[in-house]
Amino acid sequence: MNRFKRCLIAAAAAGLAVMMVAGCGGGSGKADSAASGTSSINIVQVKSEKEADLVDQAKKEGVVKVYSITSRAAKAGADFEKKYGIKVEASDMKDFELIDKVTTEVKGNADGADVVICQDSGRVYGELLASGYLENYIPADLKDQIPEKNQSPLVFAYMNKVFMYNDENGKPCPITNIWQLTDPSMKGKFFFKSPMQEGINANFLTMLTKPEVADKMAKAYEDYYHKKLELTTPNAGYEWIKLAFTNGLVMGSSDTSMTESIGVKGQDNTSVGLLNYSKIRYKDKKNLALAAADNINPYSGFYYPEYLLMVKGAKHPAAAKLFIQYLMTQEGFKSWASDMGTYSGNTTIGVAKGDKPLAEWEKVLVGDDPQYIFEHRAEVEEFISQFI
Repeated sequence: MNRFKRCLIAAAAAGLAVMMVAGCGGGSGKADSAASGTSSINIVQVKSEKEADLVDQAKKEGVVKVYSITSRAAKAGADFEKKYGIKVEASDMKDFELIDKVTTEVKGNADGADVVICQDSGRVYGELLASGYLENYIPADLKDQIPEKNQSPLVFAYMNKVFMYNDENGKPCPITNIWQLTDPSMKGKFFFKSPMQEGINANFLTMLTKPEVADKMAKAYEDYYHKKLELTTPNAGYEWIKLAFTNGLVMGSSDTSMTESIGVKGQDNTSVGLLNYSKIRYKDKKNLALAAADNINPYSGFYYPEYLLMVKGAKHPAAAKLFIQYLMTQEGFKSWASDMGTYSGNTTIGVAKGDKPLAEWEKVLVGDDPQYIFEHRAEVEEFISQFI
């Protein structure tokens, strides 16, 4: 039994319990509970407050501890400290490390993080929100700027991964249909970060097996091959996974290194990578030939949320709330705002120069369903394991 399945079983039991006790709240002021707009669990909702009502108490607390899957939290923290005189102790860690650490520390009532910036929605949903280890806070001053769908749990930002290729001398993308990645002509030319190393990529593969997504995959197969897909697996999503992994899939450990490999100039490169769109910045910084494909049938990649949440029993609750509010403003988002492929959960904050709004990307990307991912990722991982 793999680790994700063991976590799933334990968290499912915790999730049943939290549905009954979520209204008890946490250590960050009076709380009530409200159902998430994207899930069936009850997420603990910490009372919203205005910036003006938080500053004095936050300054008395003097510090806010943050666990984050991005090092940019430390940069934003330095600016926050200049503004308010409140120190931010930011720790950068992998998504699985963050989830495990929060779980252990909350269970032990340890002096850990007050705030987290986290991803891997299925595990966050099933292990941290369902258990009540993380709680949701919406800054009262920003409630009207954050769409309801981004409020519970609070989405700090969305990120996307898209098919990227070497466009030197105006070369077009080598594929126009996702099934081409399973063709012999593309053998060994599809770069993809190992789903066993990054939960985000495992989530993408899991979403491909969701019935309505798999139906679109089946239709794309017919569009390309002009015949119906003959299944040897449960559905078209599983079938694509099987064929892609057995077609010499190049599983890298870093989106950065794979981006550099694909984008080197002066090579006859017809490889394609499903990579963080934010890496497009290397086009100029590292003199690479890079472009993103946004018209692949039926999907050009996927997008996923990064959440900004309070930790149950936060030792510095006012400072935590104030830091959450800061990050959800134009000023606080500054460290992320210049990169394409990063979209604030506060939709009044514009996208980076040269990018297009997330609403446009959503039309061509697979979305994220935390509940489906939590309930099905273990079986998808077991399926994948036979090909690795």
